[in-house]
Amino acid sequence: MSWVTCSFWSSLTLQVISDFDMTLSRFGCNGRRCPTSHNILDNSRVISEDGKKKLKDLLHYYYPIEIDPNRTLEEKRPLMVEWWTRAHDLLSQQKIQKGDIAQIVRESDVMLRDGFNELFDQLYKYNVPIFIFSAGIGDVLEEIIRQANVFYSNVNVVSNYMDFDDSGVLKCFKGPLIHTYNKNNSVLQGTEYFQQLSGRTSIILLGDSMGDLTMADGVPSVENILKIGFLNDKVEERRGKYLDAYDIVLESDETLDVVNGILRYVLLET
Repeated sequence: MSWVTCSFWSSLTLQVISDFDMTLSRFGCNGRRCPTSHNILDNSRVISEDGKKKLKDLLHYYYPIEIDPNRTLEEKRPLMVEWWTRAHDLLSQQKIQKGDIAQIVRESDVMLRDGFNELFDQLYKYNVPIFIFSAGIGDVLEEIIRQANVFYSNVNVVSNYMDFDDSGVLKCFKGPLIHTYNKNNSVLQGTEYFQQLSGRTSIILLGDSMGDLTMADGVPSVENILKIGFLNDKVEERRGKYLDAYDIVLESDETLDVVNGILRYVLLET
């Protein structure tokens, strides 16, 4: 069924499934890169200088691999596991305090995309669930949403969460590991969330990577799906693949204007 057939879309059958870093959050501002949930922690005052250097080295080595249009997903997956595992191990050595997370987020340069208030407010108003499926750090991204005052009851997050000891010190990360290219029902522990939403058969999917295309794999019966991709980086190199994979591709667009426009049309018409 074509996603443009409006009569098949309604607030009662709709759900939104979205990536977080560089999808709901901004990729850049005034020519400068904005931090991801990992970057916020990596560059914070609680990380030693040696730790920052090692984390930056990992980023500079693995990020080009992550976005390389000439490598297959099969090639990338084990390397992403390697990157995330090494990064999490380094963070776990830093004795990060749970109580510092909120201040770390406040001190960061993270920004949600322009129009985020309208997105979250409208979904909450019309009781449309939003499922955030992130390879970032769940504790950090939840704090970002909380500080933006949009962490409503219809917001659900699956991500990489920290495991703190009884003193509130980070000791490790909880499993399963979620990276850019395994965001599917293999890490959703039985997809209980999607089973509860079996009547939500129309999906708006938001992502910024090819790995985000599988985020709706756990939905039992999809009747309509609209895939919107944010092409943030290496635009010329990756345009062709994004246009083949996503229904709508937004190039270097730091807003949620298109998403909000579609939601207004769907929600107000129904």
